[in-house]
Amino acid sequence: MATNPTVDRTETIARLNDRARLGLDPTARITFTRTCLAAFCDPDTIEVVVIQAQLLAAFRNCMFAEDSPERDLGTIEFRGRKVWLKVDYYDSELCYGSDDPADASVTTRVLTILLPEDY
Repeated sequence: MATNPTVDRTETIARLNDRARLGLDPTARITFTRTCLAAFCDPDTIEVVVIQAQLLAAFRNCMFAEDSPERDLGTIEFRGRKVWLKVDYYDSELCYGSDDPADASVTTRVLTILLPEDY
C-alpha cells in the first residue's frame, strides 16, 4: 500500500505541535499576549501566573478547526471569552522561519496564546 507523503508530513507536524501544546517539547517556547492576560487579571500581579497555568491546562483539551490539520490553531472558551493558541515554526536561533516544521531537530515551536482580536 502506497503512503501519501503530504499526509504523513502533515501528521508528523500535528504530532509535534501536540507535544509542544502538552508541554512535552523542551525546546518549545510559550508566550501570552498582554491583551489576553489583561482580559483575565492584572498582568502586573502574581495572579498572572495562575491564569497562565489555567490557560495552559485548558489548551490540553482544545478544539481544532477542520482547516487546521497540522493542529496549529486551537480554540477554547475560557471564563466566557474565546481564546486562541497559535503555533509558529522558527529555526533553532528564533531568527527565521523553519525550513522544515516536520523536523524537530531544526524547528523551534513558538506557541502564542491570544485573543482573536490580537491576531
